[in-house]
Amino acid sequence: MTTATPHTASRPPGAAARSAPSVRAVLTVLLLAALTALGLLGGAAPAGAHASLSGSSPEQGTVVETAPREVTLTFTESVSLSEDSLRVLDPDGERVDTGDPSPRSSDGGGFHYGVTLRDGLADGTYTVAWRAVSADSHPIAGGFTFSVGAPSETSVTVSGEQPGGGPVGVLYDIARYAAYAGYLLLVGGVVFVLACRPGAARIAPVRRLVTAGWTALTAATIAALLLRGPYTGSGGLGDALDADVLRSVLQTRQGTALVSRLLLLAGAALFVSVLFGPYARRYADGAAGGTGDEDERTRRDLTLGLCAGGAVIAVGIAATWAMAEHASTGIQTGVAIPSHIAHLLAVAVWLGGLAALLVILWRGPTVPAGTVRRFSRLALGSVAVLALTGLYQSWRQVGDWSALTSTSYGRLLLVKTALVVLMLSAARLSRRWTARLAGRPTGAAEEHTGDAEDAGERGAAPARVGTAPHAASGPTDDRAPEPTPTPERAAQLARQRAAVDAERRRRERDADPTRSGLRRSVLAETAVAVAVLLVTTLLTATEPARTAEAAGRAGAPAGQPDVGDGPVSLEIPFDTGGPDGRGSARLDVDPGRSGDNTVHLRLTDPAGEPLDAPEVRVSFTLEARDVGPLTVPLNKAVAGHWSSSPDFQLPLPGTWEASVTVRTSDIDQVTERMTFLLP
Repeated sequence: MTTATPHTASRPPGAAARSAPSVRAVLTVLLLAALTALGLLGGAAPAGAHASLSGSSPEQGTVVETAPREVTLTFTESVSLSEDSLRVLDPDGERVDTGDPSPRSSDGGGFHYGVTLRDGLADGTYTVAWRAVSADSHPIAGGFTFSVGAPSETSVTVSGEQPGGGPVGVLYDIARYAAYAGYLLLVGGVVFVLACRPGAARIAPVRRLVTAGWTALTAATIAALLLRGPYTGSGGLGDALDADVLRSVLQTRQGTALVSRLLLLAGAALFVSVLFGPYARRYADGAAGGTGDEDERTRRDLTLGLCAGGAVIAVGIAATWAMAEHASTGIQTGVAIPSHIAHLLAVAVWLGGLAALLVILWRGPTVPAGTVRRFSRLALGSVAVLALTGLYQSWRQVGDWSALTSTSYGRLLLVKTALVVLMLSAARLSRRWTARLAGRPTGAAEEHTGDAEDAGERGAAPARVGTAPHAASGPTDDRAPEPTPTPERAAQLARQRAAVDAERRRRERDADPTRSGLRRSVLAETAVAVAVLLVTTLLTATEPARTAEAAGRAGAPAGQPDVGDGPVSLEIPFDTGGPDGRGSARLDVDPGRSGDNTVHLRLTDPAGEPLDAPEVRVSFTLEARDVGPLTVPLNKAVAGHWSSSPDFQLPLPGTWEASVTVRTSDIDQVTERMTFLLP
């Protein structure tokens, strides 16, 4: 066989023009995807949390006669508290708690945490500021006030800024996105090699893809571990390298999960080195003709060991997400955690394998039809697993059809579903191209093209390395024989011939319309997959719809009434300061929704008997929309009971403030306020 020489294998006109746009197309897609991810992550609000504050003792805005012994907070889910997570401040801003909050009890009403107060507290208004980390790893914070004896002026203000925002929040979200992307490339690329095309272990672009996945996942995990303290605490980037902050992170469940992931990644590094080292060389020996049955058994045993070890590592890394995020809290955690692991593995096999197929189609040797058929079957199984686990997770996290449009989680889930449908459409087109490719009569030359080109990727020399590049046919008796090339020259000629052969094969590959169509459809799938991965990352940082609605019914700020299932009822203690001036005002708003309502006001004394007052007034204000105060025209029904007409309007939903004024004598009067949610 005559070996082509460099000068006779020059590229035809237009070859560079055809290949350059292909590279530019891939780079353009990846650049747009990265910019989109940064834009959405940078503009996203701080992550919503799974847990929310549902009550407190004392309640928000209440006036107690004597100083309580402790302050207790009630959350919808379990939370983690540090030494300074729950602070109680007097009117001058001095701490009056003893620190170190701890769990009090857990019952059907929620999870209770409290902190002990110092003795001898003076009368006045006290501020409770709290910060916690929910069981699914997201930080939450808030604050409220209560008064001892009577309200007073206070110098304390509670910041409305939620934790998890700012530059630290953006960097942490980027690290989370990079971790997911790295896991997909690592696991999907390895599965593609072992299940679809073992020879791909010798293809440089696939090797670089898997290595990039491991590197991205490792770097993102280290970054998340360092940023975890600032993300859930101070928000200052300088705390990322604080040893004390890092030590406290390691004591949390999320810190344990991240460290476990790093240990598993150390095992993954050994796995990848074996896959692209001894396994690739062993497969090369078999592809070249083998060394007997013993070599074949060794190669089979090595493949089995890699499959078993890789499965353990892949499941273990997936579990570090499942055990520390949404799946670990809420209902049916025993089913949710395995379902979440299976969902992550299916996504990785599908999307990571798709990325491996894409780099071979665009940058590697010709892909045999059998490889594409095997991946197509593997992707179909992955989609089936995704459908089953995705439906279960959607039911578990959403719960109600209305939550799909009324909550951020539901709307993101609808976007993800639409993107997956679009991706399946592109996958269907890929299957058509695959069917055309598989329907061709395949000869031995085409089946072994991949192996030959794999050798070209490694720089292997053709068999006839000693052939002179300018050997001419015809009589040579009048010419001096050409000298035998030196080993260095022979190696140089071998590299040149390998490069020329590889370029020729690429031109032949690019001229195949079926394979070109398959490359375009796979590229479209990959572009949509990047968007799916981004939305999935945002979903993991968003409060599930089921718990968001539960938090709304419980009331966002402590002390708010239940909403959405009936009339709003507020118990407002008061003290006008005069004789018989103490009592409780019960304010009922029926039906408790925006629109027409009937307002009832009932006053009782400390013994629970009706209390008649010379004058009462009730008004409502919606500060967020600059509505009010809306004064309620009240009519006295019986002693201690006043009511409005049934057409009193509270025109908009939102957090309203109710103001109740009670006058018990000519000079003794007080106005108390309490907020409530109106759907």
